[in-house]
Amino acid sequence: MRRGTVRLAAAVLASGLVAGGAITAAGPAAADDGLGNHGGAAATLGGLKTFDQAVIREGGKDEKIGAGLFEMSVDNGGTLQSYCIDIRNPTQEQAKYQEVPWSASSLHNNDDAGKIRWILQHSYPQINDLAQLAEAAGAGTLSEKTAAAGTQVAIWRYSDHIRVDAVDPEAEKLADHLYKAARDVAEPKASLTLDPPAVSGKSGERLGPLMVRTNASSVTIAPPATTVPSGVRVVSKNGKPVTRAVNGTKLFLDVRAGAADGTAQVMAEAATKVPVGRAFTGIGQHAKSQTQILAGSSESTVSAEATVNWAKKGAIPALSAKKNCAKGGVDIMVSNRGDEPFMFTLAGQEHTVAAGTSETTTVPVQEDEAYKITITGPNGFEETFAGMLDCKTASSSGGSTGGATDSTPDSATAAGNDQPSSKPSPVSAGGSTGETSTTEGGDLADTGSSSPAPLIAGIAAAMVAVGGGTVLFLRKKKATPPSE
Repeated sequence: MRRGTVRLAAAVLASGLVAGGAITAAGPAAADDGLGNHGGAAATLGGLKTFDQAVIREGGKDEKIGAGLFEMSVDNGGTLQSYCIDIRNPTQEQAKYQEVPWSASSLHNNDDAGKIRWILQHSYPQINDLAQLAEAAGAGTLSEKTAAAGTQVAIWRYSDHIRVDAVDPEAEKLADHLYKAARDVAEPKASLTLDPPAVSGKSGERLGPLMVRTNASSVTIAPPATTVPSGVRVVSKNGKPVTRAVNGTKLFLDVRAGAADGTAQVMAEAATKVPVGRAFTGIGQHAKSQTQILAGSSESTVSAEATVNWAKKGAIPALSAKKNCAKGGVDIMVSNRGDEPFMFTLAGQEHTVAAGTSETTTVPVQEDEAYKITITGPNGFEETFAGMLDCKTASSSGGSTGGATDSTPDSATAAGNDQPSSKPSPVSAGGSTGETSTTEGGDLADTGSSSPAPLIAGIAAAMVAVGGGTVLFLRKKKATPPSE
């Protein structure tokens, strides 16, 4: 695998931030659903690959579903395996997912989240010696299918707090063992982030810092794009150009004095194994797809980005957003590193952020409903964050079941057969095959390790903001021509 491939996408966008305290939009720029920590792995769900059967026992009724490992393909290289942590929320076929912190998922208020991670660390596929796993559980013979099913059942008992049993007796013994043995462990760190996701300041200064947080041994930072004025560089605290970084590195954007007012997207990339226990939520049109939790990872491409704004004088804001599941809303963070106050309107309220200060406002939004949060300011300034909040497990009254159940009328599961349908419906990617993968060591059960391909150049113009939630980031340009 080629390691450390990175693109730093940066561009001075038309109009930018104008002097004299007047603010205009720096766009147009758009991103496909990025929010929160702005970093990590983005992947596409391939379906339920290694599974057996389980039964939900609720309201005096038994409902059979598929239970086991999903597989996801990482954008630009890599493969992930995951379990479901939202049993009654269906998956969507070929759904797009993003790595997120627990605080941006249904685990945010789950006191048993740490126990779920313990199960992941002490069962299949992390423990791929099935004889050893069976002995620890007091079970007989375990196959990959039954090991995956038993692990999923144990996870569901903690993620959804529901009565669910494995159909296979040995898988049920494994589920009971894992459930009883589980202990609380800490949330894993992100594979890669740049923190904070947005900064600003005056030209002639070093703008930042942007802290690199990663589990990768090395992160590559490319120089700014050719569209950025000369003299704008990514540097360390002492002013030396930076092309590679490690966990804890502080990055700055050195903008020469007199540079035209503008905006740049700083982007980093690395090849690493995503930590077991990281949550993945659907993004974009797949925002309501079943939440997943990572069980295994090949070496995969991960990336992170941050926005940097600069101007000669006036208010110089930096805006970002992240899901706040604890408060049932979206946090809008606004900082101002200019020399005049930044006045804006958010959710019908007037706000003023003094020079050199910052402000965070939580905007309440409804669970599972699309939202659009727009910030407006002087001279046509407008910035929008849009998406969907998915912070809760689906209610048992919702009717649809997660796992491998196919919601189509002719599904094998609906017909009472032992196997789920091999043809997932548009709202269920489970049960795509009944095949299992082999496990020959490593963090992933023989799914292979793809070489990450380079990210597409020119990301700044169509900013792909990765991060911990479901948000679309849009900017509208002032009506005056860019040449003005």
